[in-house]
Amino acid sequence: MNKPACFVAQVDLSLAFKLEEDLKNQGFEVSKPQYTLFQAKKKGISCTLYESGKLTVQGKDKDDFISFYLEPEILGSLTYSYPDVNQDKTPHIGVDEAGKGDVFGPLCIGAVFADEEGISELSKLGVRDSKRMTDPTILKLAEQIRKKFSYALVKIFPQKYNELYDKFHNLNSLLGWGHATAIEDVLKKSPCQKVTIDKFASEHVVASALQRKGIEVELTQRHKGEEDIVVAAASIIARAAFVEGIEKLSEEFQLQLPKGASPAVIQAGRQFVAKHGRALLPRIAKMHFKTLEEIQAIH
Repeated sequence: MNKPACFVAQVDLSLAFKLEEDLKNQGFEVSKPQYTLFQAKKKGISCTLYESGKLTVQGKDKDDFISFYLEPEILGSLTYSYPDVNQDKTPHIGVDEAGKGDVFGPLCIGAVFADEEGISELSKLGVRDSKRMTDPTILKLAEQIRKKFSYALVKIFPQKYNELYDKFHNLNSLLGWGHATAIEDVLKKSPCQKVTIDKFASEHVVASALQRKGIEVELTQRHKGEEDIVVAAASIIARAAFVEGIEKLSEEFQLQLPKGASPAVIQAGRQFVAKHGRALLPRIAKMHFKTLEEIQAIH
């Protein structure tokens, strides 16, 4: 799990002597810079306790020190090791998508169900917003989530995506249908009526899509939805599917397809057209992107 470079906490000053003695016993070298009660250092960890009671911990080995000593012995809190304490522990389904802003590759929508025990497990696995993780980490986490949790995945490759976009005439309507389909699929495995999604449009978009399917749930739509750990798990499922999908297309057409909508996408698109022709672009690209105009305007 990606932790901040510097951990900061407030320490009860009545525990300062115990903390200092414990650190000495753990092999820390202790000094007393100005405005501090003490500073303790050993290889990989540096701790500074200020006169105000503020404690800072830095260094590459700080995580185990915080988890196995500082939190249980001094702080009496596990919010660093298991930051799910502020999470909604009510059993619910989380939904999120990936690939919406990418010219190449599939649109993927994931849905995950977790109960109270599952939410704690997600936290221990290190689940958080997929946008804050590298793709290799996402792929590993997605594998664990798929093994341990009820989930659903709607993966729409560009050829099908373009057909659906022509049908819906609107990306949000397509997304609403995709979210409703993922919710419908996971409800078959885990009948839970509480659903949280990352809000991407007016609230009626997903609500109407669910209504058309005859699905009644308690739907919460929130900005920064990935702050909910179950939504974050869904974002990981979706992102992993997108990464695997764009790699599959890259292998199929023997051309590395970049993510996003950057100038590198235009360059790759032009290489694709030169190699395979414009007619095959809908196999790899979401054709409503304006980037496609630049890709195709080459001859």
